[in-house]
Amino acid sequence: MADLFLRLALGFVPVTVFLLALEFLDNYRLVRFRAVLEALLAGCVAAVSCFFINQWALAHLHISLPVYARYIAPPVEEAAKAVYLIYLFRRKRIGFLVDAAILGFASGAGFALVENLTYLSSQIGIHPIHWVVRGFGTAIMHGTTVALIGILAKSLSDRRGKERISFFWPGLGLAIIIHSLFNHFLLRMQLLTSFVFLVGLPPLVIFVYGRSERSLQRWMDTGFRADVELLDMIRTGTFLKSRMGQYLQSLKERVPGDLLADLICYLRIFAELSIRAKGILLMAEAGFPISPDPEIQEKFQELRYLERNIGRLGKRIISPLLHKSTRELWELHRLKERA
Repeated sequence: MADLFLRLALGFVPVTVFLLALEFLDNYRLVRFRAVLEALLAGCVAAVSCFFINQWALAHLHISLPVYARYIAPPVEEAAKAVYLIYLFRRKRIGFLVDAAILGFASGAGFALVENLTYLSSQIGIHPIHWVVRGFGTAIMHGTTVALIGILAKSLSDRRGKERISFFWPGLGLAIIIHSLFNHFLLRMQLLTSFVFLVGLPPLVIFVYGRSERSLQRWMDTGFRADVELLDMIRTGTFLKSRMGQYLQSLKERVPGDLLADLICYLRIFAELSIRAKGILLMAEAGFPISPDPEIQEKFQELRYLERNIGRLGKRIISPLLHKSTRELWELHRLKERA
């Protein structure tokens, strides 16, 4: 039992160390701990799925285990790990590079956790130092490859201003190459492999966090000013004189008057929630405690009511005014979670 407990602990050490390091660097607390746990679980599910896929493939392809591990397993496993990231992108749950880095690494770490436990349970009489080297090397490799897939996909999405599944292909290709090279090393060479990843990972993480924070600060500055200006125009009655107001007024002859009123109300609530969300991010960065606000839930309920009222026509009319990018949708999702 003591030996089994030690194996389980050493299998979990690399996962804990690197996730704690990534969480520590997240000054704005952009990624909630629950989301990290969900990503870990998704990685575990991907690992279990790949175990059965690999067993089936080895039984039917009639190739040696080393050949399979070097050339077949990498694309199968990297594609399986990328599925959860694609799901997060489609659900607008990744707003910045740091989100992709943390959640991608967590998913890969979950995959490595199951793989390590499976490996260690089948090895008897192996020195504990070998377990640590194996555990850290595998966790770093799996975590880094998924993080790279997410980072490159998010970078392309930000640069192009839209989201496409094809943005995942460059990162997936790079991840497969790294995974394959890792599997080419013999077990006695995994210490060198782990050292290479340990040297290369910190500069990558520092670069991602630095770029993400600069992007967040620019977005918060421009977005906050735009939201405040919009809210001020609506509250002072000068909105209809603005370009946005003139755009809505030009539609008076084609849409009912009550629809225009609902659209203005929708803009007001959206701006209020957006300002509140940016304020919470600043409070989190400063280290202030954040308590639930029942008023936020009421505003979300009103927003949903207005969405039903304006229908598809209203959403098409208002879409040029909201500029609801991935980050705005991510921002509202985070605010709703904290309410």
